Amino acid sequence: MDHGQHVRLALAEITPDVVEGVTIYGRDEDVISSVDHLHGSGEQAQVVFDVGGFLGIGSKRVALFASQFDFMRDENGNVHAITQMTMDQLEALPEHTD
Repeated sequence: MDHGQHVRLALAEITPDVVEGVTIYGRDEDVISSVDHLHGSGEQAQVVFDVGGFLGIGSKRVALFASQFDFMRDENGNVHAITQMTMDQLEALPEHTD
């Protein structure tokens, strides 16, 4: 996926209605996960998602600040997120509890 033509979301757009369920891509374009839910709004919002496992078995729920992602809208209006963290780094994060 070429993100060069995609439009970065404004902070005001980083809300549960917009980002919950969007696909999260790694820096190598691999699909990492999808956004489960969001705590708060703007760049200090916590984005909660699962990493690791297979088909939901053995996965771990983690959270990063919204500012640690690039939220983008593609030419079809679909929103996605990009993280620069590797899967190993994500799996090393502490488990998030709601």
